[in-house]
Amino acid sequence: MTLLDQLKKFTIVVADTGDFETMKAHAPQDATTNPSLILKAVQKAEYQPLLEEAIRNHPSASANEVIDELLILFGRRILEIIPGRVSTEADARLSFDTEGTIQKARHLISLYEKAGIPRERVLIKIASTWEGVRAAEQLEKEGIHCNMTLLFSFPQAVACAQVGAKLISPFVGRIYDWFKKHDGLEFTGAADPGVRSVRLIYNYYKKFGHKTEVMGASFRNISQILELAGCDLLTISPDLLAKLSMSEGIVERKLSAESALNDPVEEMVLDEKSFRLLLNDDAMATEKLAEGIRLFAADTVKLEKIIVEKQ
Repeated sequence: MTLLDQLKKFTIVVADTGDFETMKAHAPQDATTNPSLILKAVQKAEYQPLLEEAIRNHPSASANEVIDELLILFGRRILEIIPGRVSTEADARLSFDTEGTIQKARHLISLYEKAGIPRERVLIKIASTWEGVRAAEQLEKEGIHCNMTLLFSFPQAVACAQVGAKLISPFVGRIYDWFKKHDGLEFTGAADPGVRSVRLIYNYYKKFGHKTEVMGASFRNISQILELAGCDLLTISPDLLAKLSMSEGIVERKLSAESALNDPVEEMVLDEKSFRLLLNDDAMATEKLAEGIRLFAADTVKLEKIIVEKQ
């Protein structure tokens, strides 16, 4: 039995891609997309028809409006392949705009519902800023479920759980990247700082009864994935899905709700001041959050330019 087959016994496997063939090949439960993945996909010949369809069907729309339609086209195609949920990202440029994020999420959900897709099958991805957390609080009350992304720190995770966000995506690989560069060290196994971060968050949620799902994301190697076997969900890139599906060995469950009860972590309650102070005190999280927002925003701008050139 492959590592991927064994992993699926403990954890919901999610495809971190905009590539339909990858999803068909590895049969994930859910799928996630982001501006970078969509930008990468539409530059491939096989996905040009989707971009052209979005432009053709909305000839008088702005580039930003066309992007929304394109996201829904990708999401609909993905949902034809997978049995679960698709995550669709709100514009990263709204990361510090609570009301703007709420309006964008409502708009994206309305487009899905007009296409016959129930909101239960969609997660709106929102950056885990204080403003993003406030937006998630309102959206969850409306039955619009949120995937809190660009999450690098424990305070971000606590804040998301406090408002009942449906799911969080802590970025294992990007945490690892920062510490590898900062400390000049290679980290492996359970000592990996990205792995340790997700383990702490998972244990905290289970110990104190938070219903928010934990989905490890942004992996750099198979070891990071296997160290988090048992996490609620893991979203995995096509190359690592392929490696897992071609490798054999023993996958042991590393995380469980039962073992989480023994974690010494203490409960925390955050307000805006304490959230901002704790996040600011974490140089890695502060830097990676800002960098992630910039990169996603830049790729959205690139996608807008491609659309304008084709309009």
